[in-house]
Amino acid sequence: MPTTRPRPTSLPRRFERWMMGVVLGVGAFFIEKLVMRSIRRGGGTTKPVESTPMQSKGTRVEG
Repeated sequence: MPTTRPRPTSLPRRFERWMMGVVLGVGAFFIEKLVMRSIRRGGGTTKPVESTPMQSKGTRVEG
């Protein structure tokens, strides 16, 4: 069974893939920077959530 070689990609397609890689890389860099800055500053202002026991009466559940 002969093997088929993939068609060489065109120059515009290579350029498009290269540009997408650059754009996604820059976006990932800035997201990483924001996350690291948030961690260094204390991780945010979220408070621990206290769970309350759920109570059920028949088919109604209150919580």
